[in-house]
Amino acid sequence: MPPGRSGTLRRAEPAGGLPDLPGVLSAGELRDTVAAIAAEQQPDGALPWFRGGQLDAWDSVEAAMALDVGGEHARARAAYRWLAARQRPDGSWAAEYRDGTATAPAAESNHAGYLAVGLWHSWLVSGDEQLVADLWPAVRRGLDLVTRMQLPGGAIGWALRPDGTPDDTALLTGNASLFQALRCGVALAGLQGEPQPDWELAAADLGTALRSRPEAFADRSRYSMDWYYPVLGGAVTNSAARDRLAAEWDRFVVPGLGVRCVADRPWVTGAETCELALALAAAGRADAALEQLAAMQHLRHDDGSYWTGLVYADGVRWPVERTTWTAAAVVLAADALAGATGAAGLFTDPAALPSGEPAEGAESVDWLPGSAGTVLP
Repeated sequence: MPPGRSGTLRRAEPAGGLPDLPGVLSAGELRDTVAAIAAEQQPDGALPWFRGGQLDAWDSVEAAMALDVGGEHARARAAYRWLAARQRPDGSWAAEYRDGTATAPAAESNHAGYLAVGLWHSWLVSGDEQLVADLWPAVRRGLDLVTRMQLPGGAIGWALRPDGTPDDTALLTGNASLFQALRCGVALAGLQGEPQPDWELAAADLGTALRSRPEAFADRSRYSMDWYYPVLGGAVTNSAARDRLAAEWDRFVVPGLGVRCVADRPWVTGAETCELALALAAAGRADAALEQLAAMQHLRHDDGSYWTGLVYADGVRWPVERTTWTAAAVVLAADALAGATGAAGLFTDPAALPSGEPAEGAESVDWLPGSAGTVLP
């Protein structure tokens, strides 16, 4: 039986309260960070990068997840419902919104899929079955679009062309995120009693591509996200995950400051550093993960928000912005390391979701919450 299909997946019992990491981030400091994210939310629920700035579905979902970790469930629900109300009939979202208006209409696959991750995370934290039921149609439309964008060989095109066909360029980071999104979608399908075998097959083919077909993806190896995201998304695990992270460590990690966004620039970024921390925790290196979370605290502002990055060669914060998604990455990394909520293992425990490995014949799927052994082809 493949990993992730044994036992019964349940909502984990949270430790209670906000994450608390003595010497790195206290619960009080994280409360301020959650409040800083909430302060950028619009009255209609829109959750942009910062008030008056751009909004995209992926980053908005990440910020909503942080609100849930902080106990701001009503705000998180409002952000998710804002997105669901603006989903287009084909299952996509515009690549960018400003003040509720689509300003970049392109349909990107990682935007279409990520609501599944946010909704599964929300259920793990709050157990809000009504929210799952209400947003399930939006998740289904989004992931159905993702599967339609899958290319021969398993990778998923990064965007739709104007004629509605998938672009034949696949991006490794986006695909690693979609691997997690498809598996979260399968878990949500189990909650709804609506199995989606096409998503399982898509995840299996995508997982194989991520593990063994590097030629299927555009070469963007100078970006740190392409280095760690296959681990963060759950496609590369165990010793292979540790080997992957070790191989490029010196190329991307700046001791005491965090992670370069790109290998050839003296620029460390907070979100990438926190995502690396999540990947390290998933690979069983919790101490190194905590060290990276501590290293990026130089980006913290007095109000609990976080600057996006630092050009360390010049000692200059750049860009000059404090983004909700950077703050959200801090909160999610802290939760993963402290185990404060029922979703703390979402990024760090690959076995907590279906494996995305090819199944051999029919199999009883008993890892879903409340499953009675549904048999899928």
